[in-house]
Amino acid sequence: MEWVGLIAGNGRFPLIFAETARAAGLAVVAVAHEGETSPELAELVDSITWIKVGELEPMIAAFRQHQARRAVMCGGLRKAALLEHFAPDARGMRFLARLQTFSDDALLRGLARELEDEGIAVVDSVLFLGSILAPEGLLSDRAPTEEQWRDIRFGFEVAKAVGRFDIGQSVVVRAGMVLAVEAIEGTDAAIRRAGELGGRDAVVVKVSKPGQDLRFDVPAVGPGTVAVASEAGIAVLALEAGKTLLLDKPQFLAQARAAALVVVGVTDQPA
Repeated sequence: MEWVGLIAGNGRFPLIFAETARAAGLAVVAVAHEGETSPELAELVDSITWIKVGELEPMIAAFRQHQARRAVMCGGLRKAALLEHFAPDARGMRFLARLQTFSDDALLRGLARELEDEGIAVVDSVLFLGSILAPEGLLSDRAPTEEQWRDIRFGFEVAKAVGRFDIGQSVVVRAGMVLAVEAIEGTDAAIRRAGELGGRDAVVVKVSKPGQDLRFDVPAVGPGTVAVASEAGIAVLALEAGKTLLLDKPQFLAQARAAALVVVGVTDQPA
């Protein structure tokens, strides 16, 4: 049986990957981050090692022990975790000293190179999960209005522009006005902020960053996103097709229908 490594962050994504990989006949060795990764992951993998953010040696040792030649990164790490749980070991300190910038992409690409130097290939994080990537087109019972399509097109452009600066993946728009831009607080908090600013009937657009390496930080939504959007009075959730994961997809779509939330997958040329 082949072992695959899982570098687990927060959220549902690591859990879903573990379930699907094991269903596909792989054994999963997980490296989980203290204070970030759900303890539930321990029940879904074949081996788990807990580390602090910044520790590299125990991560590599865990993968070596099980001869894992492929690894994926699933789930994010809150930027605040770098303040709360950051405790690099000696190898982590040497890794950081070699970096010229500390952007998300630089850190993740650097970590991938570190693992690849050890013979562990970091592969696409949506491995085995193609069926839950958002397709292009309408995913809900109702379609956007023409005014909402204008906001989707505008929001898509704004979100891509913001993404170029590695700020966030989502924006909230209403009547051609940007109500909220996702930053360090995450998508849900940005949606809530838009609701507090009078964003009822607004449009949320979630995209990947331009040139984003989909081995890392794949945009994702799930039932929790629907609950937050419904609470904030959001009317439309527009997701970049082929690059956004629908976590717990059946439940996500059922809740969207129940909340009368319009959900649509769009490309760089939305209708």
